[in-house]
Amino acid sequence: MKIFSLLTVSLLVVNLVSAQNKSFYDFTVKTIDGENYSLSQLKGKKVMVVNTASKCGYTPQYETLQKVYQEYKSKNFVIIGFPANNFGNQEPGTNIEIKNFCTEKFSVSFPMMEKISVKGDDMNPLYKWLTSKSENGVMDSEVKWNFQKYLIDENGKLVDVAFSKEKPDSERIIKWIKGK
Repeated sequence: MKIFSLLTVSLLVVNLVSAQNKSFYDFTVKTIDGENYSLSQLKGKKVMVVNTASKCGYTPQYETLQKVYQEYKSKNFVIIGFPANNFGNQEPGTNIEIKNFCTEKFSVSFPMMEKISVKGDDMNPLYKWLTSKSENGVMDSEVKWNFQKYLIDENGKLVDVAFSKEKPDSERIIKWIKGK
């Protein structure tokens, strides 16, 4: 019985440690076109993860996101957009409609993923990792609204969160991208 108890405790500790050591790069998500997209292909790059919506007061941030992406994509930086309909039914469209909107209205060229849930019982596993210290090893957070930005370093570690009101080209975010 003692051996069984010891084995059970050991397995729990191993599971806890491995959950905290999970990196951003361990996830595979789906693109807006339905293709698998392994985040491991982004190793060595800084990444901004943004939950987006087409009918939000912050939707014009797409324009700034695109400008920041264009300026820094050659400097090991990428933005990934995750459309979500968790706030005020502000992203009701299909993946095709969202893609067309982003392309036609804002000329978005940064990677856009399929529509997901960023909170609640059906929260996407990546967002569980982003929002839970027990999974990311850094901080707990809550996705409070559309266009919340998570900043991931070159090693796949969560380093910070920027809330919706903070523009993608804020001095703080640009300093982080530049490594200052």
